[in-house]
Amino acid sequence: MRATLRLLTPELVSQIRDEAFRVLAELGVEIHNPGVLALLAEYGAQVETGASRARVKRGLVEQALATAPPSFKLYDVGGKETHDFSGGQVYFTPGSAALNLLDFESNRMRRPKTADYVRYAKLVSRLNHLAAQSTALIPDDVPDPVSDSYRLYLSLLYGEKPVVTGTFTVESFALMRDLQLAVRGSAAELAAKPLTIFSCCPTSPLKWSEITSQNVVDCARSSIPVEFIAMPLAGFMAPVTLVGTLVQHTAETLSGILISQLAKPGAPVLYGGSPAVFDVRYETTPMGAIETMMLDCAYGEIGRSLNLPTQAYIGLSDAKLLDAQAGLETGIGATLAALSGINQISGPGMLDFESCQSLEKLVLDNEICGMALRLVRGIEPKDDLPTLPILEELLRDKHLLISPHTRRYLKTEHYVPGRVIDRAGRQRWAGEGSLTLGQRAHSEVERLIAAYEPSRLPDGTKQELTRLMQAEARRFGMDQLPEQES
Repeated sequence: MRATLRLLTPELVSQIRDEAFRVLAELGVEIHNPGVLALLAEYGAQVETGASRARVKRGLVEQALATAPPSFKLYDVGGKETHDFSGGQVYFTPGSAALNLLDFESNRMRRPKTADYVRYAKLVSRLNHLAAQSTALIPDDVPDPVSDSYRLYLSLLYGEKPVVTGTFTVESFALMRDLQLAVRGSAAELAAKPLTIFSCCPTSPLKWSEITSQNVVDCARSSIPVEFIAMPLAGFMAPVTLVGTLVQHTAETLSGILISQLAKPGAPVLYGGSPAVFDVRYETTPMGAIETMMLDCAYGEIGRSLNLPTQAYIGLSDAKLLDAQAGLETGIGATLAALSGINQISGPGMLDFESCQSLEKLVLDNEICGMALRLVRGIEPKDDLPTLPILEELLRDKHLLISPHTRRYLKTEHYVPGRVIDRAGRQRWAGEGSLTLGQRAHSEVERLIAAYEPSRLPDGTKQELTRLMQAEARRFGMDQLPEQES
């Protein structure tokens, strides 16, 4: 039996949905994009152009929901399937997009460079419980206008896993699409085998900017999957209560689904988000708060009730260092998310309110993800009922270390973590240097990066990616791209 977690009754899910439909019909949503407003008006929404506001009746939203696919798949750069967002399948991906990197040597946060991003991409390629890459770091050695496309370029150049990404500008989308087309070869192939997911974020309360709403439209028309990341802040930019915040989150996410499906019915979407409670003491948005995690798990239930695959920013920490708080908050979040059946869990590696990535934390979080994935597989019989013959063997041989039953099931029944998790006896631990968690994690980072195997993407495709990226960089005054390795 699969282990599961539920926080909402079916009746409460229905009430939250009904109230969100009412919000969209009576309050509406603010959209600062004339083209999107015109699209909504074309399909019968009540649009106030001067106020940049659209009120949408329930029936139109339900029509959009009916065209949104209940699942979709992702594929790596070679076209191999890596994700199937159907049922309760769970996948982990690093959080993004961090302005800072926690430097191991100084134990301080600093702005990352291209070489840091390359190390990150190489590391993620070796972490087997992270099914996707993300454009997790923002290198500061390229101009801001090329930053989005540059991160995707590096991910496609050095990694094979699909990429969770996004853009902060309208103009970047064309190149980011073209980079994917260079890998797939054609628009039809890209639509058939999606390579990325784009994060698209409404602004709370109930608002879409020109950039984010256009990203939704552009992705839909190119058949690029979108995850909607509504971020209501309970007690600040949303009601203080969890139910009230869930109503707002639902309305904001439904508005994104509506835009997507009107732009292109059947466009693939993830019902996602990154809501949080607001800590009035520090004026912060703690992602490690238990109520934040409850919001994530609860809106996942709402998304499933709408027959949509789900995503959440959970399994990360507000700590500033790789410490007990980092492990506590990440471990609880990853476990709750997996038990809730959230399909795409974004967060590993992240610290400091989603603003910092740590490579050392990433290898620790990879183990947390592995444990969570083992948990949701649950407990089931494995040739051990009846148990009497196994116990007779134990009494006869005095152990079961080399029993055929042990050898058959040891590797699948028990999760065996890597070197970052210490399970040695104290004497052996001391004999191996009495290493701290941080030291073990850093050693594992260096070992895995040293074991990196270059992407099997054809050389001609890599050269085309670089040609596209260099042409874009020249538009913004860069004669050459930064050194990628140091």
